[in-house]
Amino acid sequence: MKRLVITIDGPASSGKSTTAKLVARSLGYLYLDTGAMYRAVTLKAMRAGIDLRDTQGLEGMANQTDVDIVPDPGGYRVILDGEDVTESIRSREVTRASSIVSAVPGVRRRMVEIQRRVGRRGGIVAEGRDMGSVVFPDADLKIYLDADLDTRALRRKLELESKGEDVDLDEIKRDIRMRDTYDSRRRHSPLVIPDGAIVIDTTDLSIDEQVNRVLTLVERIVGGDV
Repeated sequence: MKRLVITIDGPASSGKSTTAKLVARSLGYLYLDTGAMYRAVTLKAMRAGIDLRDTQGLEGMANQTDVDIVPDPGGYRVILDGEDVTESIRSREVTRASSIVSAVPGVRRRMVEIQRRVGRRGGIVAEGRDMGSVVFPDADLKIYLDADLDTRALRRKLELESKGEDVDLDEIKRDIRMRDTYDSRRRHSPLVIPDGAIVIDTTDLSIDEQVNRVLTLVERIVGGDV
């Protein structure tokens, strides 16, 4: 059976990360968390004290950076230059800064190079903001997940609280709104609905329902119906 390349794009907290992980697990595929790759580069830049406005500095650093996503019994681990940074990259500071770093053309070129190298093997679920539009425009299945702002902010709040962080819902809404604007208006690889993508509104869907909808689409492709 052909091992597909599946892309799942969408804005922050639309459910794409959890859905992509579970779809990959169900299919026995690799979950390619591209957002985590950009967070890893961002973490390295912050540690090195690189000014996030220093485009040349960020591009030079990215070209000397290796990021990998490796399978793990609990899901996957993010490896930055040989160091496991899976937990370190999830802070609010890194998340906020990653939109800036990920918009730098040279950083994106380096990450896309790595992502496509992984994708050539097939059998992946790639999740991010430009997977179906830029990185894998010929993917076998393209999904775009979305949800209203209130739902996405509440999801993010619950996620952070589960990690022991005390957060304000209104502040999270502002963060998400700002990131939406930045991601959709950036000059290079903006957040868009990819050509040929199937849009799924997750506002009123449970995670199980989201996953089942994607798996149904996979079955249709394998069966030749799409």
